[in-house]
Amino acid sequence: MPSNAVVQTRIDSVIKEEATAVLATMGLTVSDAVRLLLTHVAHDHTLPFDLLIPNAETVIAMQDVRAGRNLETISLEQLRGEMRSK
Repeated sequence: MPSNAVVQTRIDSVIKEEATAVLATMGLTVSDAVRLLLTHVAHDHTLPFDLLIPNAETVIAMQDVRAGRNLETISLEQLRGEMRSK
């Protein structure tokens, strides 16, 4: 199939640079990655990953973890004990 359509998008330059470097380690270009994404969407009518929207409780929990709040720690022995009891 000939490649004759052009896709342009705006993206943060830092993200583009980081993605370009990661893709290069896979032997891919940004164009290759976009082509793979769009081909997948056209063929399967889905994104190749899940887009999940967390509920309010999950958002609060995520914010707490990032802020170091409401964290609970246990020792390795406690963890092993809990695993054995299940």
